[in-house]
Amino acid sequence: MFIKEFVDYLLLEKKYSKHTVTAYQTDLESFSNFYLQEYGNEDMSKSNYSQIRSWIVSLVDKDVSNRTINRKVSSLKAYYRFLLKLEIIEKSPLAKHQALKVSKKMQIPFSDTEVDDVLKVLEEGRDFKSVRDRLIVELFYATGMRRIELVNLKVSDIDFNACLVKVVGKRNKERYVPLIPSIIETAKLYLELRKDVVGVDGNLELLLTEKGVKIYEMLVYRIINSYFSKVSSKVKRSPHILRHSFATHLLNEGADLNAVKELLGHSSLAATQVYTYQSVAQLAKVYKKSHPRNKK
Repeated sequence: MFIKEFVDYLLLEKKYSKHTVTAYQTDLESFSNFYLQEYGNEDMSKSNYSQIRSWIVSLVDKDVSNRTINRKVSSLKAYYRFLLKLEIIEKSPLAKHQALKVSKKMQIPFSDTEVDDVLKVLEEGRDFKSVRDRLIVELFYATGMRRIELVNLKVSDIDFNACLVKVVGKRNKERYVPLIPSIIETAKLYLELRKDVVGVDGNLELLLTEKGVKIYEMLVYRIINSYFSKVSSKVKRSPHILRHSFATHLLNEGADLNAVKELLGHSSLAATQVYTYQSVAQLAKVYKKSHPRNKK
């Protein structure tokens, strides 16, 4: 079925992260199990569009969201492109497939006041956990990095002299993001407290649990959700919303879209443009309030 070869290709040639590759593999196994059960065949290279479409219908019947279905089909498309590259198939069965329509969900960012309120709460604590959590919030809001990028930060990634942090993004692409003085101060304090947890020559990862092991994604989510639930009534209170807030607030202050794209680590400008809605909304608000004709 060439799934293992495809996985190796994604890891070694495309340089995808293990997390991304696992998602691809899970999606392929989902179709593989369906294909075997429904058609008695293990070789997905022999499948046709009608069979794949019946799998899609079965996912719809299970109330799987269109967004998730599109992601699964996208994984399958990539697999068939790989088979085409190896000349195992002559044509992809998904060549003419149209993605299911997905309603665009507006992500509402935190206000700068909400972020300030959380940081004020965290500034009161001087213990390891409080300072670590403050550093996490500050890093998210001041750099716009992704959750997995933050989890994978190493102590050596912070350049205190240049006030920069090295962020390793998707496909192991590196970018350098400036750090404001307040974060440098928090990071220095955190590293001092960190010595009591792991010693001077301990774990190379920057952010650790109180047991001295590398922090993990779900804990980071819980930290953000816990603190922001105290100051915000928004439904979504996740690390991604902080990333969204970073981009939106920069754009509201007049930052160049291309510059924000580079800071976020996006490969295309289209991915960054989804953050412009809030900026446009802010401009409309200012316009309505300030335009002389609107005051009459």
